[in-house]
Amino acid sequence: MSEQVTSNGSETALTSETIETLHQRVSVRSYADKPVDDATIDAVLAAAFRAPTSSNIQSYSVVVVRDQATKDKLAVVTGGQKHVAKTPVFLAFCADLTRIELAKQRAGSDIDDNNLEMGLVSSIDASLVGMAAYLAAESIGLKGLMIGAVRNDILKTAEILELPKRVFCVFGMCLGWPDRVPPQKPRMDRLATVHHERWGAGPAGDQGGLLTQYDKDLAGHYESRGMATEPDSWSAEINKKFNNDLRKTLRADLKQLGFDFI
Repeated sequence: MSEQVTSNGSETALTSETIETLHQRVSVRSYADKPVDDATIDAVLAAAFRAPTSSNIQSYSVVVVRDQATKDKLAVVTGGQKHVAKTPVFLAFCADLTRIELAKQRAGSDIDDNNLEMGLVSSIDASLVGMAAYLAAESIGLKGLMIGAVRNDILKTAEILELPKRVFCVFGMCLGWPDRVPPQKPRMDRLATVHHERWGAGPAGDQGGLLTQYDKDLAGHYESRGMATEPDSWSAEINKKFNNDLRKTLRADLKQLGFDFI
């Protein structure tokens, strides 16, 4: 751990190699023609599996996908995302209740009446492992991005990956050695997302003003890259993405896969 020092000698925020890795993080969709071998993936996942897990239940699994035909099918499910087909390795991070079910069966019981908590815990477990894997990969020079669109058709994703009952893919991750690294997209001001002691205290109470500023900042980012956008960039994107048609069969589909989110 170290402290950054400004040109006038004053100290700024504490930093470390891990902190700087996160500060430089950016989603990468273009990969070099260089293989990512099994030993590298094994090292990334071995580190990721030390992520926190609720009550040590370890309710996750990871499917490592290299087969081109499988990646092509996943690309279709995810809305035609070309980088899903072109990534050297696709990691599918899954909520997995199969081992919990096996342990319960050995004790003479079952999880047929699993509830919202079990689904949430397993999804959070998978997410913690996924972020840990992402950070471990970044630390050795790999780049990639998360793919939530595997949930566009969660039953089809399960079919492609041959997931059994009690397993569903929470999200995927493209991973490879980078070819083109885009500029970082600006994040919302921390003042909008950090609250002290109670929600809305201090600057975070001005959500409207902070959001207006972020709309402008994000619009400026897209315009600098020659990309079409609206003046209220983030707000306009959110309005389009989150509507009543968004994965509206997801709850029923998850129930079919053995997860009851009711």
